[in-house]
Amino acid sequence: MKNLENKNKIVIFLGITLIVSGLLVLTSNYFNEKIDNAYSYMNNLLLTANTEEVYEIQEEVDTLSDSTSSFQEEPAETEEVKEEKKEYVDPYLQYYIASIQIPKINLNKGFTDVNSPYNTVNKNIEVIKGSTYPDQEKGNLILASHSGNSYLAYFKNLYKLVNGDVAYITYQDKKYTYKIVNIYEQPKIGKIAIYRDHEKTCLTLITCTKNKKDTQTVYILELQSVEAL
Repeated sequence: MKNLENKNKIVIFLGITLIVSGLLVLTSNYFNEKIDNAYSYMNNLLLTANTEEVYEIQEEVDTLSDSTSSFQEEPAETEEVKEEKKEYVDPYLQYYIASIQIPKINLNKGFTDVNSPYNTVNKNIEVIKGSTYPDQEKGNLILASHSGNSYLAYFKNLYKLVNGDVAYITYQDKKYTYKIVNIYEQPKIGKIAIYRDHEKTCLTLITCTKNKKDTQTVYILELQSVEAL
C-alpha cells in the first residue's frame, strides 16, 4: 500500500514538473516573440523617421534614358563596337571632376559635374541631381549608370558586390574610402527611396537589377576615411 502511495506521489510530481516546464517554455517563447516584435517595430520607426530620402527622379530618369522612363539595359556589343573599343579614347576625360574606383570589379571611371551637359548615363556615370560631393559632411553622392553588356554599362558588375566591399572616390586631390553597408532593390516607379544614416557621409550607387526588368538596385556606402593625395 505504501509503495502504491509513493508511486502515485512520483507520478504526480512528474506531472507537475512537466506542466511547469511546458508553461515556462510557452512563456519564454511568448516573451521572446514580443521582444522581437518590439525591436522590429522600433527599427521600422527609426528607418522611416531618420533614414529615408525619397527622390522624385522622373525628370532625371528621362535624362538618364533620353527616351524612356526608367533605366534600360543596353544591347550587347557587336564585333564592330568591340573593335572600336580597342582604340577608344574617352572624349569626356577633360570634363571629369572626380572618379570612382571599385577594385573588386575592376571599375575605374571618371564623372562630370552634375550640371555638365555630359552628365548622363548615355555618355558617362551620372551624378543624380540632389547629390552632394564627398567633401560635404553628412552628404550623399548619388551615382547612376547602366548595367548590361554595352561599353556604356559601367555598373554592369555591381551585382557582384556585397556588404563590406569598398569603393573609392577621388575628388579635389583627396581619396575618399567608402564601405557598403546596405544593398536593396526598388521598383521603377519614377522615384527612388534612399535609406541611409543621416549622421554619416554616404555614397549611393544605382543601376538596373541583374535579370530583372522592373527593378533597380541601390547600394549604400558609408565614408570610412579621407586621404590626401
